[in-house]
Amino acid sequence: MSRRSTRRPTLRGLVTRFFSIVLGAIVASALIVSIQLPFLHERPSIHLSLSSYGNFDDAPAPLVWPSEGSAALDVPALGIARARHNQVVPIASLTKMMTVYVVLKRFPLSIGQTGPCVEVTKDDVLSYEADKAEDDSAVIVTAGEQLCEIDLLNGVLVHSAANYADLLAAMVSSTPQAFVARMNDTARSLGLHNTHYADDTGVSVHSVSTALDQAKLATVLMRSPLVRAIVDQTEVDLPVAGFVNTFTPLVGANDVVGVKSGRTAVAGGCDVMAVAYRLNGRRHLVYAVVLGQQGGNVLVKAGDAAYALAISAEASQADVVFAKGAVLGTIGFGKDVAPFGLAHESHVYWWDQHNNHPLKLRLRHLGDTIHRGEVVGWIEVHSVEKPVPLVALRSVAAPTLWHRIL
Repeated sequence: MSRRSTRRPTLRGLVTRFFSIVLGAIVASALIVSIQLPFLHERPSIHLSLSSYGNFDDAPAPLVWPSEGSAALDVPALGIARARHNQVVPIASLTKMMTVYVVLKRFPLSIGQTGPCVEVTKDDVLSYEADKAEDDSAVIVTAGEQLCEIDLLNGVLVHSAANYADLLAAMVSSTPQAFVARMNDTARSLGLHNTHYADDTGVSVHSVSTALDQAKLATVLMRSPLVRAIVDQTEVDLPVAGFVNTFTPLVGANDVVGVKSGRTAVAGGCDVMAVAYRLNGRRHLVYAVVLGQQGGNVLVKAGDAAYALAISAEASQADVVFAKGAVLGTIGFGKDVAPFGLAHESHVYWWDQHNNHPLKLRLRHLGDTIHRGEVVGWIEVHSVEKPVPLVALRSVAAPTLWHRIL
């Protein structure tokens, strides 16, 4: 009786210890699993390396700003706008860009169309003679002559004809004051906050703006295919006057496209120049604006300064060719990583001036296994139309729970 009672507590203790050990193992395993569960769907680590492309470290040459006056640069395709000494100053015949813009808003015109026409009056002839007496650019007219919108646009944009600008303004508004009011309303609507017009030609010293505002206006005006076609001409054939030449320097050479030049004694030489360049296989324009050039032939001086600025901007364009299969980095889990690169050769472009190589890597949401040839992410560059896809060059499996535990 006493021996049986002694053995029962011993057996009961063994059973209790066994179940305690099993329960402890279960709890420990659950604890380990609970710790690891947050990492079961861990995003793969990725490393981007561009060390094999040495030109990423080449510093661009500085922009060539003019030594006097003010200037601005606008590269619409890249979202770049820069200015130097952006004071509000008289802008001479650059004023006529707004005159043309307001007229085209009222009477839109496409290539091949003539638009509405006006008959030249004796007063218009007197205005021409007055312009010539003041040494303003003008185109000869005769009473009874018919001039259509396209003729007037050609004369204003190519030969900077002040009397043609007045005729354009009269087509839109009943008085010069009403047209100028429309010009200023339009400037405000375009966000040209430092621009104010006092006339439609720029003869007035009170028609003022900044280089940056004029660059912005030029980019808007040049959205018109008709305007782009007009300002790219070195001369135009006008009724009565015949052939007249452009006053905008360098048009027709070295990819220079208009847009407009101007000069007065107070404003000095002014130029808005568009220069064509290629980006990602497409043709784009860079706009350089130079105001307030003094001494000598101020139109030539302004044109040369604008061209130098535009070319220095174009030289800041970075063009990197990524070869097919070139390793640009690694992706994977822990120590098990695979190289990635491009499935096809690709060009990457950006504007390098003070932009600090704006390459960005965007990782795709990936599963537990990365397969060879799978797109793992993209290289993105500010303003470039399409990101460059990156693919894994071999497969990588996510680590198992057992490997994570170990």
